[in-house]
Amino acid sequence: MVACSKIVIAGGGIIGNSISYYLAKRHSLSCTIIDPVGIAPAASGKAGGFLARDWSDGSPIQELQRRSFDLHSEQAEHLGADVIDYRRLECMAVTCDEGGVGKKPNGKKLEGVEWADMHTVGSRLMGGTDTIAQVHPKKLCNAMWKYSEETVGSKLVVGKVVEAISNDDGSICGVKLDDGTIIDADALVVACGPWTDAARSWFGPEVGKSIPEMHGIKYHSILIPSPRVLTQAVFFQGHGDPEVYPRPDGDAYITGFPDPSTTVTESPGEEEVRSEVVNRLIDATKKTSSELGDTPHHTEQACYLPTTMDGIPVIGEVPGVKGAFVASGHGCWGILNGPATGEAVAEMLVEGKAKSLDLGMLGVDSPYRR
Repeated sequence: MVACSKIVIAGGGIIGNSISYYLAKRHSLSCTIIDPVGIAPAASGKAGGFLARDWSDGSPIQELQRRSFDLHSEQAEHLGADVIDYRRLECMAVTCDEGGVGKKPNGKKLEGVEWADMHTVGSRLMGGTDTIAQVHPKKLCNAMWKYSEETVGSKLVVGKVVEAISNDDGSICGVKLDDGTIIDADALVVACGPWTDAARSWFGPEVGKSIPEMHGIKYHSILIPSPRVLTQAVFFQGHGDPEVYPRPDGDAYITGFPDPSTTVTESPGEEEVRSEVVNRLIDATKKTSSELGDTPHHTEQACYLPTTMDGIPVIGEVPGVKGAFVASGHGCWGILNGPATGEAVAEMLVEGKAKSLDLGMLGVDSPYRR
């Protein structure tokens, strides 16, 4: 029995596309994604795509993360690893002497360190190919959407939801867009990343207050074409603690220097890129790698990572509104935890309950939020 059949997903990022993908793949159901810009215009198109299987062990998202890491591997087989730039790699933590006293001469690296060779004084392995992987977020979202669109006829509507419409019994019957368009629906999933906070007004004040407040943490990143394809991600300690994720296409994704958490007022895809932060990333790269530091970057960008006040993603039903769900607040692990979130939400929509995961600790009324 299908619990919902006219499904609207607000948000075209990794979460919305993962839900759409699993609705199509596991349940042969179409949906409508509504987004102000299109597919993956914000963080889901600009994130690093770093995946770690066990880095959240012992936390409320342990099983979500482990399940999702494994699903990424399955998606690579289904969609094509070369299509979404999925691969396994290893990750190192590298400590730098910011004063330069312990500087290693160019070309001489610490044992086990592939390319970081400036000011390096220590390193440790954070994970090998059994627990570390990566994917290109934008390519993944595009591939999942293509599958859903071509297989079951899912539709993309460019627009902005401003109201959730309910029947007299409180169940969802549609959504209203900013241009006045009404779209029929018997289920609405709010997956708007940091803009999920605005959705609190869609349901009225009492219901809206039950949805956890959502903020965003702004990160900048640059892309540098490396002289060779690198296979080791590095988390630096020193020089501002930048993170570098080399990609199989030859780019090195470099990020760091996050802003404080805040209510997001910038529009999706229109996030301001501040030159002073970009310059700090460039400077940090010059101080940590002779191989990357002398190569000009070709892309500079910024995005917001969605986060709840307690740091735990919210995945579950909206209290008091039958057919309304929220799935957001995944922070820096949004790309990683997208597949398992999509799988579980698809199960809730079709079967009335998530079966692949116990989402009790991640719901709107989780005891962690009290």
